[in-house]
Amino acid sequence: MNLPRFALLLSVCAGLLQAAPLLETSDVFPQKMAGIARYRIPGIVVTAKGTLLAYAEARKNNSSDWGEIEIHLRRSLDGGKTWEAGKKIAHVGDRLEGNPRKQSGGEQEQTVNNPVAIVDRTTGAIEFLYCINYARCFSMRSTDDGVTWTTPVDITATFEPFRAKYDWKVIATGPGHGLQLKSGRLVVPIWLAYGKIGDHKPSAAATIYSDDHGKTWKAGDIAFPNAGEFGDPNETMITTLADGRVMLVARNVSKANRKLVSTSADGATGWSTPKFHDQLWEPICMASIVAHPTQPGTQLYSAPHTLGRDAAGNEVPAGRGKRENLSIKLSRDDGKTWPVNKTLDPGPSAYSDLAVLPDGTVLCLYEKNSDIVAARFNLEWLAGAPAAR
Repeated sequence: MNLPRFALLLSVCAGLLQAAPLLETSDVFPQKMAGIARYRIPGIVVTAKGTLLAYAEARKNNSSDWGEIEIHLRRSLDGGKTWEAGKKIAHVGDRLEGNPRKQSGGEQEQTVNNPVAIVDRTTGAIEFLYCINYARCFSMRSTDDGVTWTTPVDITATFEPFRAKYDWKVIATGPGHGLQLKSGRLVVPIWLAYGKIGDHKPSAAATIYSDDHGKTWKAGDIAFPNAGEFGDPNETMITTLADGRVMLVARNVSKANRKLVSTSADGATGWSTPKFHDQLWEPICMASIVAHPTQPGTQLYSAPHTLGRDAAGNEVPAGRGKRENLSIKLSRDDGKTWPVNKTLDPGPSAYSDLAVLPDGTVLCLYEKNSDIVAARFNLEWLAGAPAAR
């Protein structure tokens, strides 16, 4: 056989087997659906059976963080191509009313906020945490891929140990998703604020964890203190690295205008000294991160790729960037460097959450204008991206 010709044939076959670039979008939580003024704060996970669960805050009357807010969920059985009808999944039982932002009438509102799902691949269950009025935290569970949920359990006492460091008035989970470590431990990023009642700053960030499949929860160490050059760490994303360590990436309001990064061997204790990552710009907006199974060390990251700048184009220390230009970054070395950065949506875009299907397709659930949409894409779509700036 002619070896050069055979090698060429193999090369051609390999090229044909390579997937074509994929990018599709679908509406998940459009504004005004089910009479909701606006959906915000998206989260998405893939269950052990491959079902997609997309969830968000359903802000009934306006887009404010405070008000009458529910948590709504939609399921997809075909990888995010189509979605089942949305439904309210929390809070059930007695209403817990109270809005410190209002001087009168606020007691008639119940703010259910910051939903976080964690897939337990040992049991197949989905643990689901959320807060009410940024003051109490609840946990519930689904054993049928998000169709039904158990009665919520109040786990607010989990946050009490943090008072030794910060006398918090506000608590919040996530938002986004939590994760399960190889040990079976479930880990959820949290943040807390210790100013006046209802204020979201000053703030710090940590994790809570469960070693008994969500039956009980414990407080970890503070991962991101509000100290020195670290300004008001809050909404934090989580991923696992190839060596088993847990990495957190935190939103903050610091002069550096960059995300803060810290790692831990167990997701709860011994957090490394936080460092600003120069390539992870901070527009003061939630982001997301997820490990991709293609090869160890592959990580994906989503966030608006903007910075607060003055009229001359210079960075404004602790400046707020525009919530637009939602971009996907790719790392092949566990987040040490992010050489690939590709715009997913150049227009108004804000909070996002990432998940990966069993076949490697990536889902990004994100705020687009006043809607929440899902983008499906593969790594081939990212392949043609220019080098990150």
